[in-house]
Amino acid sequence: MQSLLNISRGIDALTRWLGKRLAWLILVAVVVSALNATVRKTFDISSNSWLELQWVLFSIVFLLCSSWTLLDNEHIRIDIVNNQLPKQVRNSIDVIGHAFFLIPLCIVMIITGGPFFMRSVEINEQSGNAGGLPQWPAKSLIIIGFTMLLVQGMSELIKRIAVMRGLIPDPHASQVNAIEAEVEHLVEVIEKR
Repeated sequence: MQSLLNISRGIDALTRWLGKRLAWLILVAVVVSALNATVRKTFDISSNSWLELQWVLFSIVFLLCSSWTLLDNEHIRIDIVNNQLPKQVRNSIDVIGHAFFLIPLCIVMIITGGPFFMRSVEINEQSGNAGGLPQWPAKSLIIIGFTMLLVQGMSELIKRIAVMRGLIPDPHASQVNAIEAEVEHLVEVIEKR
């Protein structure tokens, strides 16, 4: 189990490193959007490639940073219900969810995304919009993103099983939910007034 935990730590480090760098593409997307809007309004010139570039940049962040979201335990779940359950039940739900839902979904998306991407490469698929971008780079993001999510899902499964066996402390036990932290901050500000 210790060797699996070492692999998990390596996966986590890579996921965090990639996520922190790819998240900057949101800023790039905002700059591209602002420049595109400025040029369109100022010079009455528009380009579909700039618009599609914004979509691709957002897709990169959404798909390739999903594994970082999972790592930081910021993925969507029903926290109101989940937080009311005993810790052992929450751990079991995570193990079942990762093993029987997340990992199989990722495998299906990778398997079905492969031919989808390869066909796009074979025909050098281009955008249906005049002046648009090639489509195959964006379609590759499906395979890359779900592969990263699959690997991170396996890392999370390894850690959750280790937590249940008492081999490591729960990495999310002391984590404060971002929304809860924001609400607490707002309450403090209101009380000071």
